[in-house]
Amino acid sequence: MSTPSFSFSVQDFSYAFLSVLLEGVPFILLGTLLSGLIDQFLPSRLMARFLPRNAFAAVCLGGVMGVVFPMCECGIVPVIRRLIAKGLPVSSAVAYMLAAPIVNPITAISTYAAFRGQGAAEFTALRLGLGFFIAVLAGLAVLNLPIGAVLKKNILESVTLSGPAGDAGAAPLRRRLVAAMESGVRDFLDVMVYFILGVGVASLFSTAVNQEIFLPLSLDDRLAVPAMMTLAGILSLCSSSDAFIAATFVAFPAVAKLAFLVFGPMMDLKLAFIYSAVFTHRFVAALAIGLFVMTGLLCLRLAVILA
Repeated sequence: MSTPSFSFSVQDFSYAFLSVLLEGVPFILLGTLLSGLIDQFLPSRLMARFLPRNAFAAVCLGGVMGVVFPMCECGIVPVIRRLIAKGLPVSSAVAYMLAAPIVNPITAISTYAAFRGQGAAEFTALRLGLGFFIAVLAGLAVLNLPIGAVLKKNILESVTLSGPAGDAGAAPLRRRLVAAMESGVRDFLDVMVYFILGVGVASLFSTAVNQEIFLPLSLDDRLAVPAMMTLAGILSLCSSSDAFIAATFVAFPAVAKLAFLVFGPMMDLKLAFIYSAVFTHRFVAALAIGLFVMTGLLCLRLAVILA
């Protein structure tokens, strides 16, 4: 008797929901605390002085900022929200948002540990290199888009042509700390609404859909790669631990596991909702499709090169 493809269990759903929720909330809290500090203590003029004038160099810098400021994908959105308000170009912010969960020391160490005995060094280098490359491509694509098509109206209103407003100036330290906390709390509540919705959808798919339906797809790279990316989008794992899950899919080719580890931290069900706190729905949809296509094509190309 075959196992049904769809079966809902309240107990399994509750366990999956709470697992992802409790895993992600600390990172969102950290991100919102950092966003509050950025709001009050990072002068706009410092951001302008820090960024290269060349647009390509600025996007590339955004792609490697995760090495210095590592952030989980759950906590990155409140941070870039404040950085954009402080003057970080949207193209650089998108590159940082997509690359930081992958191109950081924590993810590198966890990936190396998970794939020990499976070409760990090469696999880790490929994951970080491909993550950086795709993030930069996405950031460069945003350069050609009008800012109004990318940012939501309330976020757009915080950015002006003369530079971001709201620098704290010479206000007393205590008042700035209180203002930073208030700003962080507002960001936390805004992002949590989208996060809870995303976790609910992801938990429903991951527990109600039988994952064994993906196994027959492992025999062909052209099917295995999109199948593993779809699974990454459904499972909505944290980038600091997803490599340990990917390493267990021994039946799938390496490029499919690579696609899983690159696409998942950039776009999954919970992230699609979280991104909607900053970006327009149309942009989030276009970003999801673009990342899926770019990651799939590049991984399939790698399969040919490495064959």
